[in-house]
Amino acid sequence: MFQYIDNKKEPMRKVDTAWLRMETPHNLMMITGMMFLDKKPDFHVFCQVLEKKFLKFRRFKQLALQNASGSYWQDDCYFDISAHVREVALPGEADYSELQKYVSHLASSPLDKNKPLWCFHIVENYQSGPVIVARIHHCYADGIALIQVLLSMTNTTRTRSCQFNDVEDINEKRLKLGLLKQVINPAKKQFNQSLKMLGEMSYLGKKIFQDPRLLEQGIGESLDVIQELFYALTLSNDPKNVFKSELCTRKRVAWAESLPLDEITAIAKATGTTVNDVLISNLSGALREYMIEQGDNPDNKTIRATVPVNLRPLKHAKELGNHFGLVFLELPIDEANPLARLLRVHQSMNELKSSKQALVALGLLSLVGLAPQTIQNILLNEFSRKATAVLTNVPGPQVPLYIAGCEIEKIMFWVPQNGTIGMGISILSYNSKVEFGLIVDKNLVPQPHKVIEKFPMQFLLLKEVIMLHPWDGEVHPELLE
Repeated sequence: MFQYIDNKKEPMRKVDTAWLRMETPHNLMMITGMMFLDKKPDFHVFCQVLEKKFLKFRRFKQLALQNASGSYWQDDCYFDISAHVREVALPGEADYSELQKYVSHLASSPLDKNKPLWCFHIVENYQSGPVIVARIHHCYADGIALIQVLLSMTNTTRTRSCQFNDVEDINEKRLKLGLLKQVINPAKKQFNQSLKMLGEMSYLGKKIFQDPRLLEQGIGESLDVIQELFYALTLSNDPKNVFKSELCTRKRVAWAESLPLDEITAIAKATGTTVNDVLISNLSGALREYMIEQGDNPDNKTIRATVPVNLRPLKHAKELGNHFGLVFLELPIDEANPLARLLRVHQSMNELKSSKQALVALGLLSLVGLAPQTIQNILLNEFSRKATAVLTNVPGPQVPLYIAGCEIEKIMFWVPQNGTIGMGISILSYNSKVEFGLIVDKNLVPQPHKVIEKFPMQFLLLKEVIMLHPWDGEVHPELLE
C-alpha cells in the first residue's frame, strides 16, 4: 500500500466533495469530451503539451481521497504521465458506430482511484480524422473551468501550439483573455452574493429545523433563499417516461451534425429571443418526436432539466473546482408548434434569470458536502426525482484552436448525471458552429443516435416556419396548423 505524507494533505472544498461522493455505479461523475483533429498528433509532442500546459494546474497531479474525517487532495508521489495517456485504434471500419461504442464504453468505466482522476485517449484511426477523448472527474473542475484549461493547452496558430516556452506572445495573451471573457460571462455580484447567502443558509437551516415558524417570519433577503429552497423541495417529481425509468450501469453516447451559429443567432434576433432559447426549444422538439415514436404520449407530460448556471467571476477563472449553481427548467415537450415552444422556453428562462435557484443549489451542494454520505444520498435522490435530464450549454471559443500542431475541427463533451437522472444533454458552441451531445442510460435509450439525429431536423423545421410566417412575438392560431 502506498504511504503518503500527512502534511501534504489539502482539504477539499465542500462543493467538490459533494461531486466526489456523488458517484454511483450507474452514474459516474466524469466529464467526457472529444476533440476532432485534422491530423494525428505526435504522441511525445502531445505528452509535452500535457506536461507543460495541462499539469501547470497542480490539482491534476493530485489524488482525490476520502477517509472518515472528510475529503482531501494529496500529491501523487508516484505520478507517471504515461499512466494517463493512451493510443488506441478502433476495430472494423472505424466509423461513427465504432467511435460511439468506444466512447460509450469509456463513459461507463470508472477512473482509477489510485491515480489522479483524469485520462486522455488518442484514437488514431477514426475515418473522419484522429480524435482525442478526455475524461476528467467532476470534483476537479466544472465545465467553465475546463474551457479555461482547454484555452491554456491550445493556441490560435499551428506553430505556437508546439512551442513550450514560458513567455507567451502578448497578442496571444490578449486574444485568450478576450475568449475567456466571452466564455466566463463574469458574475462577480452573483458570486459574492452566493458566498454571503451560503453562510446565511447554513445558519438559518439549523434554526429552521429547530423552529419551522421562522419560515413565516421576515428574515431579510435570506427569506428569498429559503423560499427558493422550499420551492425546489416541493416540486412534483417528473413523471415516468422513456427518458426516466430504472437505470443500469452502462451509458450510451451520441452526437449530432454541427449547426451554423450565425443561422441560430439570426432566428434569435428575428424572434426577440436568445440563442440559448432557440437551442433549448430545438432539443425539446427532438425529445418530443422521439417520445411519440416510442409510443409515449408527451402531450400531457411536463419534464424538467437541471441547468448549471455559472457563478464564477473572471478573477476566479483560472481556479479549478466547481463554482456553479443549478436551476430547474421545464422543457415544453407537450407543445407541438415550434414557435409556441420557443416562446414558452423564452418565458421560462426570463423567470429563472430573476430567481435565486442557482445560489440555493450552490449552497445546498456545499451543505451536502458537509453531511454524512447517507444524508447526501437521500437529498440528491430527492432532487433528482424532480428532473429527467441534465442540460449544459457552454459557450466555447469562436476562433479555431490548435493543439500539438493539429487543428481542432470540432469539440464535443458529455456531462454526468446524478441520483435517478439517466440523461445528459450537452450544447457547446465553437468556431461558429453549435454541437449537440447526448449521453443516456442504455436501459432507457439503447440507440441514442435516433434521438440526436432529430436535433438538426427540428432546427430546419423552426427555420422553415419562421421563413413562411415572420414572427411578431405572438403565436397566432393559423400557425398552429
